[in-house]
Amino acid sequence: MIGLLQRVNWGRLTIDGQVRGEIGKGLVVLVGIEKDDDESKVDRLLHRVLSYRVFGDADDKMNLSLQDIGGDLLLVSQFTLAATTDKGLRPGFSSAMPPALAEPLYDYLVREAARSGIGLATGVFGADMKVALENDGPVTFLLRV
Repeated sequence: MIGLLQRVNWGRLTIDGQVRGEIGKGLVVLVGIEKDDDESKVDRLLHRVLSYRVFGDADDKMNLSLQDIGGDLLLVSQFTLAATTDKGLRPGFSSAMPPALAEPLYDYLVREAARSGIGLATGVFGADMKVALENDGPVTFLLRV
């Protein structure tokens, strides 16, 4: 399971020109689900996302997590993160989990994130989405579990 985590001042997701979700200061996380992923990997990724220390403390050191600052989370499914890009000029998607199996895992991730009590916005699995954000730093990390 892959999470591309971006520290943001704000994030917005639209579908067909309609705002689906907005967040303030927090994290936008693009989520790629691979063939061998399961609920235990979802749990590990979510724990890391909520606890990863990427926000500045009083000394401007990255010592605070999303939970520490009371920030928001925007989750966006993105199967292209699971692409194989090591050969050729076209990505391959053989390592991505098929949509019929990946969608329940994404839904599980959303449910568990909602249970954490943080401000949460999400995309729609498989939809054509537009994501706008202001990356703060920029700070971006690729998390693999």
